[in-house]
Amino acid sequence: MDMPVNDQSLTPNLLKTDVLRHLTFTLGKDAPNASVYDWRMALSFAIRDRIVDPWFASTRKTWAGDHKRVYYLSMEFLIGRILEDATVNLGLRDMAVDVMAGFGQDFREIVDDEPDAALGNGGLGRLAACFMESMATLGCPAYGYGIRYEHGLFRQRFEGGQQVETPEDWLSQRNAWDFERPESSYTIGFKGRVETVDGREVWVPGETVTASAHDTPVVGWQGKWANTLRLWAAKSTTQFDLARFNRGDYAAAAEPEALARTLSRVLYPDDTTYQGKELRLKQEFFLTSAALQDILRRFTSAHSDLTTLPHHVAIQMNDTHPAIAGPELIRLLMDEHGMEFEPALNTARDCLGYTNHTLLPEALERWATFTFGTVLPRHMQIVERIDGWHRRTYPNRPHYVGIVKHHEVRMGELAFVMAHKVNGVSALHSDLVKTNLFPELHRLHPDRIVNQTNGVTPRRWLKMCNPALAGLITRTVGDGWESDLDRLDGLAQHVDDAAFLAEFDAAKRANKVALGGWIADHCGVQVNPDALFDVQIKRIHEYKRQLLNILQTIAHWDRIKADPNANWVPRVKIFGGKSAPGYAVAKEIIHLINDVASVINADEAVGDLLKVIYPANYNVSMAERLIPAADLSEQISTAGKEASGTGNMKFMMNGAPTIGTLDGANVEILQEVGADNFFLFGMTTDEAMARRQDPEHSRKAIEESQALQDVLQMIAEGRFSPDQPSRYHDLVHRIWHHDYFLVASDFDAYDFAQGQVDAAYANRNRWLRMAAMNTARSGYFSSDRTIKSYMKDIWSVTSAL
Repeated sequence: MDMPVNDQSLTPNLLKTDVLRHLTFTLGKDAPNASVYDWRMALSFAIRDRIVDPWFASTRKTWAGDHKRVYYLSMEFLIGRILEDATVNLGLRDMAVDVMAGFGQDFREIVDDEPDAALGNGGLGRLAACFMESMATLGCPAYGYGIRYEHGLFRQRFEGGQQVETPEDWLSQRNAWDFERPESSYTIGFKGRVETVDGREVWVPGETVTASAHDTPVVGWQGKWANTLRLWAAKSTTQFDLARFNRGDYAAAAEPEALARTLSRVLYPDDTTYQGKELRLKQEFFLTSAALQDILRRFTSAHSDLTTLPHHVAIQMNDTHPAIAGPELIRLLMDEHGMEFEPALNTARDCLGYTNHTLLPEALERWATFTFGTVLPRHMQIVERIDGWHRRTYPNRPHYVGIVKHHEVRMGELAFVMAHKVNGVSALHSDLVKTNLFPELHRLHPDRIVNQTNGVTPRRWLKMCNPALAGLITRTVGDGWESDLDRLDGLAQHVDDAAFLAEFDAAKRANKVALGGWIADHCGVQVNPDALFDVQIKRIHEYKRQLLNILQTIAHWDRIKADPNANWVPRVKIFGGKSAPGYAVAKEIIHLINDVASVINADEAVGDLLKVIYPANYNVSMAERLIPAADLSEQISTAGKEASGTGNMKFMMNGAPTIGTLDGANVEILQEVGADNFFLFGMTTDEAMARRQDPEHSRKAIEESQALQDVLQMIAEGRFSPDQPSRYHDLVHRIWHHDYFLVASDFDAYDFAQGQVDAAYANRNRWLRMAAMNTARSGYFSSDRTIKSYMKDIWSVTSAL
């Protein structure tokens, strides 16, 4: 039973009164005529009221103690729905369920009515959200800074199996958690020219917009502390042109406002055009400049010596998107506050940390010097000056290393040079950042790169989304595990207890039954809850190898058709994820998965032995349905390509063993859970690199695998695209001749590992023991552990609790 923890005076009657008060006086509705939306908003406002007190108290305590603050800059914050998460952290979920039932309202229906905030895409944004919640739980004074996207990434739907992108509309309704802060607005400049005035450089922007702040409180476990997520909306600095409007030029009259809003409309606009590239760069600067101006305003309101800024401010750049923070902070310190270049550089670097999230060279942003210099002319000067300073300070720097090279500004190198600490997000990834990504810079700065293995918040990803399992954990190890996840290790002594395993099994099956009902409603396919639920949910990308998964699914289907009366383990293959709009190969893989699903799901001879499910528009709320019901976690990226992964941790926490490669945090999951509870396959990073040296590697792998040959032949002859038999010829050709991500080379090993999965699942006690051991050994992967390490090793921040 949840207990209200931040306000012991709150009773069900008082919460009921608060809900009715907001329904009447905030929303202007009476109970008989209220819609689900009205009830959701009324309950949200009533819960929000309970967050405001700890939020204000946390702010006052930070100011009173002059505590150092963390500022987390990220282009994405994939926060998901807030209402249920807030009730869980405040200990009010059970009370809210009962109160709404008293009104004749279903709490689950109310929660599901809340739109997901369209503020992110994948792991990068979800990690930022987990970190914000853990910082609040640990009492680490912090602000998150992002952009208040009107339409987010995009809403995905399928037409004829193909991904179609439409705008997200999460802000079409009022946002109950949003506090607008018009007093916190800043002017952001672009383009223009740089002039010399009294011996100093002065930037005269040719364009300006206003960044206007919107705050969302982020409350930690038990409501003891709350931090702020501040999102910037872009507004025009030019008033509506009434003269043009009155002359009938209506479009021109509204043009400045429309152009300004473009900056905060869409996450990751298509950058295949010059206009798209310019917009991406403007967005990144818009976020970063607004955040830094806000940070300096807050600092200078209490302190006068800017050289002490690093004692009060820690700024974390979440990937290279905010890497312009180094030059912009230097510009503000020099041009606005009169500091000389080297003291400004040293001050900025001592404030800044950089988290690298990718080993893919194309994901490390590079801007043409023409584009960068056109959009940010003053910053181009500063970047060149930083590069020159670094070259002079480190004369042994190889000539081919630098921030500005080959008419490009390299944002990864810029972030590295301008950060006092650079971190990877898993042990393997951090090693590869040293040896493969930035080897020369690592030799010059051997103490700069540190590891901070990712984590996820157990409050959302276990306590909230899997109440059946969470209840079993509490009954088994006692209260308090939610903020001390290492206590899950106490479950290990119960994995041979038949009664415990029966309860574990019942919790999982209930989740699968619930998911099966949702799949029937949303996908029109009936699935067997006793089948093995095999789940791969993540961005669609070649290195994540959804293609490997669907190819093996075809091979499995072919075997079932050849001998349908054999003792097969029934499977439900579940995919989820979006492709970037301009990523043609990923979109082709999506199309193939849907085409294969159409054929397999209609095959009466196979029936319940195999189903393929791909619900559209994967997001946080869908993950909260899928992960608790998953039996198997697919983490099958090409070794050396996945930085960490956090979905793997969520699956593990919820009792789903992993089938995976030695990549990212899989390495540490394997160490924690043991080889007996993990289905390992595939080449190592070194083996993958060596394999690529053979130009014939894919052809040789295919010729050695009859199963893969048969699968590729079926695809090539149009078995899954009878209306267009040649549809996947290019994809098949790519596997034969351009298989950089080694799908063919790992196919047989993956296929064999899937056979091991079947054998384990068929032995029910063995499988349940494996699943329970995964939950028991997942304590290391709490984001609380990660944040404690950041606080100690990078930010030098202590808890204010």
